[in-house]
Amino acid sequence: MRTISASRMFTPAGTIEAGWVQIDGPLVVGSGVGPAPLPPDEIVSGVLSPGFVDVHSHGGGGCNFGDGIEDARTVLATHRAQGTTTMMASLVTGLLDDLETSVHALTPLVDAGELAGIHLEGPWLSPAFKGAHTVTLLRDPVLADVQRLVSAGPVRMVTMAPERPGAMEAIDWIVSQGVVVAVGHTAADDACATAAITAGATGATHLFNAMPDLLHRAPGAALPLWRSPDVWVELICDGVHVAADLVAHVVATKPERAVFITDAMAATGVGDGDYYLGARHVEVRRGVAHLAGTDTIAGSTLTLSRAVQVAVAAGVPIEMALRVATANPADYLGIKKVGRLQAGCFADMVVLDDAQNVVKVMRRGQWL
Repeated sequence: MRTISASRMFTPAGTIEAGWVQIDGPLVVGSGVGPAPLPPDEIVSGVLSPGFVDVHSHGGGGCNFGDGIEDARTVLATHRAQGTTTMMASLVTGLLDDLETSVHALTPLVDAGELAGIHLEGPWLSPAFKGAHTVTLLRDPVLADVQRLVSAGPVRMVTMAPERPGAMEAIDWIVSQGVVVAVGHTAADDACATAAITAGATGATHLFNAMPDLLHRAPGAALPLWRSPDVWVELICDGVHVAADLVAHVVATKPERAVFITDAMAATGVGDGDYYLGARHVEVRRGVAHLAGTDTIAGSTLTLSRAVQVAVAAGVPIEMALRVATANPADYLGIKKVGRLQAGCFADMVVLDDAQNVVKVMRRGQWL
């Protein structure tokens, strides 16, 4: 048992105050504001926050989650070094056999508590808004195919274009299994997106990206996803995918349901160069990833620590930026014991300096 005291701490109440955390092994057993009840074993300088929770990421450290268990461990280590202590593994569109193989390969990491689950971003997406996905591999959500992949392992979220034939039936079944459906990579208009929400979709895969522009006479999917009180909206806060000022406005209008994601690919933590995302060749120049020879954005090189910095610079209060990178994503997918520094949660923490740079990272009670 040990007690850590901080002059500034992001509390479960959503405030930044002086506070303390008591941990026993991998768990938090107590926390509070003000002086610690016992002399602290350690005093940290900076803001003590729960570890970040990334529910939509494909890679980092030169590797992608879909490339096997050892590559997945490299991805995890890369993001943990920047304070992300909980991650979902997002898989891009592929052949059904290949996706099933990837789900099976990643399952041991979920069972071991290294991964929080698996996100299928495809193959049930719109060819018109495919982004970096391979268009020839996109398909209608035939229920038998959906059941096959979702049942193959610990799938926790599925991105779906609701306008595709069979999508509403698929959404109904997926939700009945306790799996989150997020609307994304979609050509849906506002009526179709609303129907998907009524059917049980509760997420928006990277709001504004890979969906029709929000126009005053044709608001598309973005408006109903944004305004619905039941929908969590993912935001890639890198200043490239969405203007930082717009991200700040969405967070201000939907503080309880905004979620920062990275949508990171292999170049994260490595730098410019040539990479692959699924079967697609990606060029990363000046930190921005595009499909080779095109202006199509292909994921990001973002970390959640950087997303917090961009948000704060755009005027988001730091306590709100931290909430959108910790508690909100955990609640979005129902990931237990993470996202808050309170009794019963894992002792996952990050210490940030005044510029929101990562100073120290703890996972399961051990400083990394």
